[in-house]
Amino acid sequence: MEDCIIVGAGPAGLTAAIYLARFHLSIRLFDNGSSRAALIPRTRNHAGFPGGVAGTGLLALMLEQAESFGATREMLEVTRIELLDEGFAVHADGRTFPARSVLLATGVVNRRPETIDDATHDAALKAGLLRYCPICDAYEMTDKRIGVVGTGDHGMREALFLRGYSADVTLIAPEAEHRLDADCRSQLDEAGIARIDGPCGDFRIEGEQISVGTAKGRMAFDTIYPALGSRIRSDLAVAAGANASEDGCLEVDDHQRTSIPGLFAAGDVVKGLDQISHAMGEAGVAATTIRNMLDAQRPIRR
Repeated sequence: MEDCIIVGAGPAGLTAAIYLARFHLSIRLFDNGSSRAALIPRTRNHAGFPGGVAGTGLLALMLEQAESFGATREMLEVTRIELLDEGFAVHADGRTFPARSVLLATGVVNRRPETIDDATHDAALKAGLLRYCPICDAYEMTDKRIGVVGTGDHGMREALFLRGYSADVTLIAPEAEHRLDADCRSQLDEAGIARIDGPCGDFRIEGEQISVGTAKGRMAFDTIYPALGSRIRSDLAVAAGANASEDGCLEVDDHQRTSIPGLFAAGDVVKGLDQISHAMGEAGVAATTIRNMLDAQRPIRR
């Protein structure tokens, strides 16, 4: 039986693995290869990397560090977390792994425009022509031409955030018409943000820009931010009985404990700021709490 199984190998899961392995606990880390951090071409707001670091590079360094202290990684998809009389059984690809505790760090999945094909999406993302995190990288788009695909309150708020970086921001409806109330329209007008009806589609990379078809014809931008929300990957914990908010974020206390004793959560799967630094901080809190909980059950001795 492992001392802790970590589900998810993004910044939160890997930080927890580094902590827990250094506590001389037996750790098994499940990685299905879908960390959102791997989609970041280069993050420049992560402390300690003045020139920025690619998401894949950061994850590789963190994994190397965790494994150097004895953490074990499994490239498997976890399908179920089962509560036992003592601890948990984690089911993955037809195998069962028992653990005294579980930390869920499964993150979220960005909702992408439905009308963009995989090849164009991935190439645009790699080139910085398509971006999902204004907090992470809007600085790189200072005074550039920015498109935002979205509508409603969420789309408005993202467009207003980006207006702090450029005077040239356009909000494009993903479908036929914008769904904006009078207050949204007023705030957009006051900020000088253009509104274009959709449907938007036929995304194309054209040199150093990305273009998209709209109700007013084809428009080109230096980058486009989809503001379509995200899906919280909390299904495993919710199916096991953990409490979650209406939007699917797992509810935790100040020590990252869910409503199920021994089951913890950290990172984007928990409500809060979806940032690498924030996820790592939560993971440090969770890992230390797990260590102290396990020590209270059975003193950790060398």
